[in-house]
Order: sequence, then structure tokens, then C-alpha cells
Amino acid sequence: MKIGQETGQGTFLDSGDGSRSTPDHLSQTGLEPVLPVTDISYDFACNHGILMKAIDRERLIVALQEDADPLSLLAVSRHLALPLDVERVDRRHFEKLLSAHYATDAALPECPDCDDTEILKNIILQTSNAENLSDIRDQPSSVRLIHAMIAEAARQGASDIHIKIFDSALNIRMRIDGRLHDKLRMPLYFASDIVEQIKKMARLDIADHRIPQEGRASFTLNGKPLDVRISTLPNAANEYIILNIVDRESSKIALDLPGLSGDSLAILTEALSAPDGIILVAGLAGSGKTATLYACMQQFNDGRHNILTIENPIEYAIETISQTEVDVENGSTYAEGLTAILRQDPDVVMVGEIGDRETLDIVIQSAQKGHFILSTVDSNDAVSAITKLLDMKINPFRLASTIRAVVAQRLVRRLCEHCRQPIQADGSLASLLGFDRGTVVYRENGCAKCNYTGFQGDIGVFEAIRMDDSIRKLINDGGDESRIAAHAFLQNRSLASAARQMVREGLTTAEEGIRVSR
Repeated sequence: MKIGQETGQGTFLDSGDGSRSTPDHLSQTGLEPVLPVTDISYDFACNHGILMKAIDRERLIVALQEDADPLSLLAVSRHLALPLDVERVDRRHFEKLLSAHYATDAALPECPDCDDTEILKNIILQTSNAENLSDIRDQPSSVRLIHAMIAEAARQGASDIHIKIFDSALNIRMRIDGRLHDKLRMPLYFASDIVEQIKKMARLDIADHRIPQEGRASFTLNGKPLDVRISTLPNAANEYIILNIVDRESSKIALDLPGLSGDSLAILTEALSAPDGIILVAGLAGSGKTATLYACMQQFNDGRHNILTIENPIEYAIETISQTEVDVENGSTYAEGLTAILRQDPDVVMVGEIGDRETLDIVIQSAQKGHFILSTVDSNDAVSAITKLLDMKINPFRLASTIRAVVAQRLVRRLCEHCRQPIQADGSLASLLGFDRGTVVYRENGCAKCNYTGFQGDIGVFEAIRMDDSIRKLINDGGDESRIAAHAFLQNRSLASAARQMVREGLTTAEEGIRVSR
């Protein structure tokens, strides 16, 4: 089959060997496609009202017939592994495009994952009110598109779905391995129906577009429960919607977290065996602190401990644990909630975040009375978490005597082991990492196993400080960061050294290691 360019819009067909040529207007700008594009079959195009029109700047432009089911967009996006720009056309125009597009060959290879029935079987998403597949099929096409979108995000390991409404289009992106990826760009008139259906799922006020709203929706994906936290934010013209995907199974995670090993794991395990005290998990937003907190909490979830949490929001619902959510909108605080739950005779308390002197003071008092406290601090590393608490003007002796360990973490993207490529670190790269010139490191490539991203999930980079007598004395003496770090990481790995080791082992790229170690 020939690969060619159609006049006007520029339609590109696949070659027999799976390669593709580069259109003239892309070659001239140096924007060469990097992924093989296989055209969708003629039968699928006819039955679903969708066809490829052109490829432009590493995205596909597709035509969607006006009465077609938008669910087919997710099938095509998944099959071709490229973001889509969607143009809605009427039936007559679509038929003209169809005839012109497939005039050279009406028997293009069948798209293996593009059958509507099979897609729904493979990525079945049932709302809490739907008990079988037919219930989903009876829903409006916009609902089915949302279900498929959430299922596809879960399949790719996306943490969030971003739905942004511009003046001329609706843009859908997914955050995968910490990076946003364009998935769909649809005509603006899709927006109101999709936004309304999402709000209905989360039991939000569909008529109010002026204030931020938050809600939840529960689904079942392949027999596993899945929660989606939904938040809306009004902007100048429309609303910005974020769908945060929470796998309930993640609440059962143990301490064998990816990347948590060696001295960091040993220090944390030792601290968890203490009868009381405080364990702090430090890191920036999106670094996985909550997952580590829940992993710690599960060590006590044996039916013999009364475990209570205060969170904003509740990340994972666990039946055997009493969980309280801070209602910021109504003026409640962590300090107020913590004071209340301490009257419930807890053994273990998980506090979502220590961000002010009042909360810190109650946490320390609780630890001094025999409670075990798990909490987080927003900071770059473990040492700066300690100094941040000292800056809240707390008594250094009280702080030093109650903390058992401080764990800090960051996330880096994990290289796909199926397609990673070895390279030699050049002078600047080697210098930034502290490696010898020519040290073998790995870079991303991209294959079908990783959806052509080069990465498969993420992995944690950890450091931990054991609160021994020397560290306590340094805190009492004023908490000099350099002296604390020098003692804490004399024999144990810091974040920087842990990141460099992951680069050496080929778990992540040199660029990711530099980002963490600088």
C-alpha cells in the first residue's frame, strides 16, 4: 500500500511494513513523526463514523460524523497511541471524506482493539448504580465516553485527568508518570454535556459554575473498586475539571514500596516498632507521601489498635479505620479535628499534614502522652523538615524527644525495561551526577509495552534520618542543617545518592536523577 498525501487536508495511509513517510510540511520544520501510524479499517470508519484526516505536529486530526458515538475516539486514541484533534462534520461531508480517503484501498488492516463491543468488555467501567454491561450501554454517549476515558486512564496508570474548556475547544489530558499528555481535543459543543455528566456523577451542583466544587464517584474496573475525586475550578470563561483516580487497593500497600529499601527501610521499620512517638514523612506535593503514610498505618491495622485519621481529603476509605475529613470550607482545622479525635482513645493517629504551630503542639503533646503519630511535612528533604518545624517556634527539646524518624521522598519516572537504551554519560552529564566520563546510563526510547513513552510508572527515591542522641543534641543546639545532614548521612544514603544509584542501575534516566539530586 502506498503512503501518500491527499491534496487539501493531507490524509496519510499506512505502509505494509508499519513505517510511514514524513509529510513535506513536517519535514521542512524538522517535526518528524516518531511512532508508526496504522490507519483504521474501512469497516470501522463506516460503522463508527470516524476516520483519520491528517497528522500534524505529532497529533492526529480525525473527522467524527455528527451523530457518531464519541466513545470510538478513545478506541482510536488507544490504538494509534497519539493525541487526537477532533473535527465534527455532517453526514454528507463525512461520506465525501470517506470515499476520498479509502479510494486507493478499501481493505485496510483491521484495528484489533477497535471493535466497540470488545472495548467495552475490556475496559468495562460500572458506576455504583450499574450492575452489568448493558446498564452502561444504555447511558448517553457522553457518559460512555467518560467511563471509557477513566478506564483508559486507569489502564495507563494515569493519576489525573484534566478537562479544560477553551474558547474554541475541549481539551482532555492525562497525567502519566508525573507528566501531562494530550489525549483528545474536541469541538466546544461537547463541553456542556460532558461537564454536566461529570458533575452528576459526583453529585455536584450542575447549575453553579461560579464556585469551586469537590465530590467523589465510585466505579468498578475489572472487578476492582476505583474511586475518582472530582474537583471543579471556575475560570474567566468556563470551568477547569480535574479527575483524580484513586485505586482503593493502594490503601493495602505494605512497606515494600518501590524504591524503599536498604537503610531507609531499616530506619523506618525500627521507628515503627517504638511504643510511641512521631514519624514524619517529608516531601513536595505529588511525591507520594500519602502512600507512605498509609503503608506505615497498615503495620498497625491488625485489629488490636484503635487507629484514627484526620485528612484533607480522605485519600483511601478503609473500613477498619476511623477517618475524619477536615472541612476547610466551613472553617475547621487540623488542630480542631485532632483535639476531637484524641478524646476517642486512639493508639495510632494519622495527621494529614503539620502546617502550623497549633497542630504541631498538639501532635507533640499526644506523642508525649503515649500515642503514636504519623504525619507529613511539606519540605524538600528530611533535614529541612526538621528545621521547618523548629521555625514554628516549638521547644527544640520537646521536638527532639518525640520524633522517632524522618523519612523524605521524591518520585522519578521508571524506565521501561523493555526498550531502555544504554548511552555513555558525556562530560556535563557525568559531572552533574558525579560519575566518571563514559559511565553507562540509560535513556528512554518507547515501545508498545510503555505506550511509546519510554517509562512505566514511577519509583520512589528515599532518605531517612534516625533520631539518635547525636541528632537530638544537634536539634537542641539550634538545628544547623549542614551538621545534621553530615551526621545523618555519614553512613546512610541521602536523596541525592539514592537517585544517583537508581541512574546507575538503569531504573531511571540521568535527567531524572539530576532533578532529584540538585
